[in-house]
Formats: sequence, C-alpha cells, structure tokens
Amino acid sequence: MTEAPGQADGVSLLQVTLSALEHHAYCPRQAGLILLEDGYADDASTVRGTLMHQRVHEPGHETRGAVQTLRALPVWHDGLVLVGVCDVVEIHRDGRIIPVEHKSGSYTPGGPADVQVTGQAMCLEAMFGCPIPRATVYSAADRRRHTVVVDAAARQRVLTLADEVRRTLATATLPDAAADQRCRRCSMHDMCMPRVLARKDAVLRAAAKLFSPQPEAAWDD
Repeated sequence: MTEAPGQADGVSLLQVTLSALEHHAYCPRQAGLILLEDGYADDASTVRGTLMHQRVHEPGHETRGAVQTLRALPVWHDGLVLVGVCDVVEIHRDGRIIPVEHKSGSYTPGGPADVQVTGQAMCLEAMFGCPIPRATVYSAADRRRHTVVVDAAARQRVLTLADEVRRTLATATLPDAAADQRCRRCSMHDMCMPRVLARKDAVLRAAAKLFSPQPEAAWDD
C-alpha cells in the first residue's frame, strides 16, 4: 500500500523549511532556538548577509542570452513536505535548471549551504518534473560559484536532517548546546549560553556520580 504524499507510517509529516535544514546542519540547538522560541540575533556577519540578499530576495526575472534567471522563487515538495525560497534559479535553454544559493561568507564543502541548495534542487525536481543533478552556492567572500553535486548521499542527508528537525518540533525540546568552535561564529551565542550549559551539565553528571553505587574496592590484605 502506497502512503499518501506527506505521510510516514500513516502519520502526516510536519512541514520543514529549507532554511531550518541549514540552521540544523550547522547546529541543532541554533535551529531549535529559532523554531521553538522564535529566537534570533544579528551580528556583523548576519547583517552583511541580509544586505547582500536584498537584491536577490526581490522577486523578479530576466533573460540574458540562453539563460533565464528567476529571483526569490518559492519552492516546495508536497511528498517530502519541504518548503523554501530559492535566491536564484537559472533556467538554461538546453533544459538545465540550476538553483543558486547566495552566501556572504566563505564556502565550506559539504557544509550547511550544501544541504539547503540540495533541498532546493529536490523541490525544483518535483515542481518541474526533471532531474537536477547539480546546484550552485555563490560565495561573496571569494566571489566564486561552487558546484554542489546532488547525488544520493546529499539527498539522504536532506531527508535525515528533515526528520531530525521534525523530532525537535514534535518534542518541543531544545537540543543540547554544542559548546565548541561553532559557537564563536554564532550570532546567537549570548542567547544560547553554551559554556554555561556545558558547565551545568558537567556539574549534574558529577553530582549524579556521588549518589551512584560504586564497585567495591579490591583490598590487598
């Protein structure tokens, strides 16, 4: 028996945004703060990204040569219950459709941006009915376009992360703080307080040990 679109084991799936996938790929707790507590904080990096996106986030289209460019295109996948907005979608005369995600910072191969643009490609495939084997991330920091291969592993990563985001939404439980090098670059550091939480967890673990039965010592009489 085939399940209805947007269902798993007969249960309707919660909708997940592609931006939530990116946040979760970077840090599950960051995604949880945004989704569950409507929390967000800007820093110089996020403001720079907002300013850079002002142009590409204005809906519109243009044609230059053999390429039609669509900006701020809403996309969705009913079967996977994913929704989002593509910064840019290029439709080439030879039939190729390429989503282009714009980022203000440097590009990290296999990073969160790859997850987001792969999700965009999967949505566009469902909408246009054609395969999209490659996508692009444009990095303003190095002024380069980076090709992302939309293969089976990349697609599975999107599905896995979408399930993890749904679990966060369903349980309404914030994931643990990472308390690692990612926190230094996170605009939500003060809201998250990763080091405070990490110390608290360490204290709780130590306290639990005090009241846990310990193995009897081996005496050498």
